[in-house]
Amino acid sequence: MSAVAAPSARGLVLADLAGASRVRTAALVLGGALLTTLGAQISIHVPPSPVPVTGQTLGVLLAGTALGARRGAASQALYLVLGLFLPVYADGESGPDVIWGATGGYIVGFILAAYAIGWLAERGHDRRILTAFASFVVGQLIIFGIGVPWLMVAANYDLATGINYGFTPFIVGGIIKAIVGGLAMPYAWKVARVAQGS
Repeated sequence: MSAVAAPSARGLVLADLAGASRVRTAALVLGGALLTTLGAQISIHVPPSPVPVTGQTLGVLLAGTALGARRGAASQALYLVLGLFLPVYADGESGPDVIWGATGGYIVGFILAAYAIGWLAERGHDRRILTAFASFVVGQLIIFGIGVPWLMVAANYDLATGINYGFTPFIVGGIIKAIVGGLAMPYAWKVARVAQGS
């Protein structure tokens, strides 16, 4: 059986193919945080919503899937911490005010979403198009599940306004991101199998 065969209860994720060491783990976690940072630089405002459309969620979910649950969550926790001091959030923002503000719940949700989609990847859900697509949908719903109520509290919105400003404008983009993830991850595994000679 090859190193990338069907996963066990805690199976391989793509990052495991690079080998295991503390230095590699640290580099992978940092890489996941930087991927989210890059996604944050794609920022499109959709007034009157205070939440921009960004590439962050795609970075979060790709990092979680590729790194697995713990490393994926750690990469997003690192992203959150980096943003307290460095301008890595959307629109080059930084500081605790962002976390306590209208968009902070989405950033906190990144951690849980990366863990969840990483957990699914450890069980092989990133190796087929339909299950990878579904995993990316689940990950985004977790982000919105935390982000929208946080937005409602921070901006004093009622439920209808919170959904209208914090969820509805992002549905189409979320579907596109899930399609990208659903296609990219199984393809990445095919490339990995070829590289492994299986």
